[in-house]
Amino acid sequence: MNFEIAHNGASTTLKLKQKKLDSTIAPELKGEFLLLCKPKVQSLVIDLGEVDFCDSSGLSALLIAERKMKEHGGTVKLVHVHKKVSSLLKISMLDRLFEIQESAAKH
Repeated sequence: MNFEIAHNGASTTLKLKQKKLDSTIAPELKGEFLLLCKPKVQSLVIDLGEVDFCDSSGLSALLIAERKMKEHGGTVKLVHVHKKVSSLLKISMLDRLFEIQESAAKH
């Protein structure tokens, strides 16, 4: 799995550098989210700018991040979401759960 992590105070950004968010990387991504979603992190920004495909395994990984952040009052923001991924989030009604932004500048 290829990704970059940037820390900015109480905000952490994970930029996924993969075309597909699917079962091939979801287990490793879940593990990474478990490491990142600590109480000192108030906002986790997940940059999906390079992701143009997501399946149920990918959604499951995103839900792990959301659940872990919610446990300590933190938030998860999805930025640069591709239209196909955005459609999947809407179909699964997860667009109501995640804050989705055009760019990371607003966090």
